[in-house]
Amino acid sequence: MPSPCDPADAPVGDVGAALMIVDSRIKALHSSQRGSDPEQQQLIEQYAASLGPAEVTALLDGMCTLIYMYLQWLRQACEDHDEDVIEYSVAALVSTMRMMPKTFPPEVIPTMAGLLVAAATELSPNLWRAQYGAWTDAEINPLEATAVLAAEQINRMTGDHEFATRLITEALTTSENL
Repeated sequence: MPSPCDPADAPVGDVGAALMIVDSRIKALHSSQRGSDPEQQQLIEQYAASLGPAEVTALLDGMCTLIYMYLQWLRQACEDHDEDVIEYSVAALVSTMRMMPKTFPPEVIPTMAGLLVAAATELSPNLWRAQYGAWTDAEINPLEATAVLAAEQINRMTGDHEFATRLITEALTTSENL
């Protein structure tokens, strides 16, 4: 029986914009400066403010697509080492969320954990989340941060600060050539 959360039925969203934001956050993490670059932060805020409702939805769907793609890569990497992705990756990501209460208020952690588990078990995170209603304002920044944490986990595993970005860029390039 097909799942109502089948990734084939999920909107992909604006993966390019989502990747731009995630990549910017990762670069800020690895820059020699403390915190994010104020100019870069201002550009992202201006971009976000320019979005209409349809573009915001596409950006949220794009973030969910990134989370799905990152968790599929992590699932495969875990399987290659006889590890369980939920035990190894999802648990570590949720533990990190709990250490970041300003970014992840306690009430949003179950939702972000659910998104990660959905993606790790090959379900669409955005369709999984849609079952519970519209996104709340309190979930928007944690969604972005969840994508960043997943990407950074991949980067740490590979020892390459740009691997997760290249992973998505290559997937997008391949899909455009199909």
